[in-house]
Amino acid sequence: MDDMEAPYLLALCTCPDRACAESVAASLVRARLAACVNVLDGLTSFYEWEGSVHRDTELLLVIKTRGDRFDELKNEILRLHPYELPEVVAVALHAGLDPYLRWIDECLKRP
Repeated sequence: MDDMEAPYLLALCTCPDRACAESVAASLVRARLAACVNVLDGLTSFYEWEGSVHRDTELLLVIKTRGDRFDELKNEILRLHPYELPEVVAVALHAGLDPYLRWIDECLKRP
């Protein structure tokens, strides 16, 4: 099974500052693309971009969603994010507490 076909995903996205992180997180939850988004401070990222190694302080979004919502979630992040190439990756959740997974389902229902 492809990870994006997995019922549940943990998606990750880095943001340059708290305002961006909170704006993206709230937007994803309001749009019912994420059940919950954790915003983690204190991240230092090292990466190569345009031939140079960069070091930046960022915040990490830990996004709980479902595989069938990933494309919409990715597109919403791309719409909102200030980076030219934002990190938007996801890993499959192959197990979890059943009531928590049902809660994700309830949160992602369309009104």
